[in-house]
Amino acid sequence: MNEQLQERTGFSIAGLPMLGALLLLMLLSCLGLLTRAPALMLVSGLLFATALLGCKGLVQITSNEAAVLQLFGRYAGTLRHDGLRWTNPFYTRIRRSLRIRNFESGKLKVNDAHGNPIEIASIVVWQVVDTARATFGVNDYASFVQIQAESALRQIAQGYAYDSHGDDSTPALRGNDEAITDDLCRHIQARVGEAGVKVIEARISHLAYAPEIAMAMLQRQQADAIVAARSRIVEGAVGMVGMALDSLASQGVVELDEERKATMVSHLLVVLCGDRAAQPVINTGSLYA
Repeated sequence: MNEQLQERTGFSIAGLPMLGALLLLMLLSCLGLLTRAPALMLVSGLLFATALLGCKGLVQITSNEAAVLQLFGRYAGTLRHDGLRWTNPFYTRIRRSLRIRNFESGKLKVNDAHGNPIEIASIVVWQVVDTARATFGVNDYASFVQIQAESALRQIAQGYAYDSHGDDSTPALRGNDEAITDDLCRHIQARVGEAGVKVIEARISHLAYAPEIAMAMLQRQQADAIVAARSRIVEGAVGMVGMALDSLASQGVVELDEERKATMVSHLLVVLCGDRAAQPVINTGSLYA
């Protein structure tokens, strides 16, 4: 890593005492100009010009802001002390914000791990932590972060499936698990580190199938939901039938042979698993035989 691109503290001193000294120097030089003595006027003029030049070294830095210093094109350090500071008046100062920023990427159309076309977007929260790299490492660090974040999002989307389809052991984009969030954050950080930027958080903000397959995938999701619901109903019905047979046997209400048990099980399963209400039918044939 080039040491020139590593942030270091620039030279500065407290600004208020220096401002008072410069104002005093300007006042004394003005008094010297009033004496009409040529030599003293020349010295006073030089002192006044020096005071004016010294005022150029005053810089005011607000909270969460930094000033990158350059001396004839060479990086000379960074000022992070908020308040009024005084530094070399020949320094060129470039202000950089240290506030936390965020942006939402555009909707990208990519293929997931199964080849299904999807639309995906993300929200990225980031902050400048190295002002030297942010200023001299890239041309426009804000645009650089946004482009690299979209590139990392595209790579993440291609590495995971849209839906796990019941397999909870495999992370999926639709679940937006912490594993995917952390993976996205790491991929973006690896790409923007040279710009002196720290990625605080990155999350998926929009996820949907592409319009051309959205209807087919919706039908598939509905079918999966129906299968899951039917499985749960059958599981519960089998348990209820077993409880009914056990209760009849334990209380001695009726004794059933294997054939009648099978018939009863069949009838109960039809009633419990059917998607419509059961219609009771009373067999009266044996009453009038």
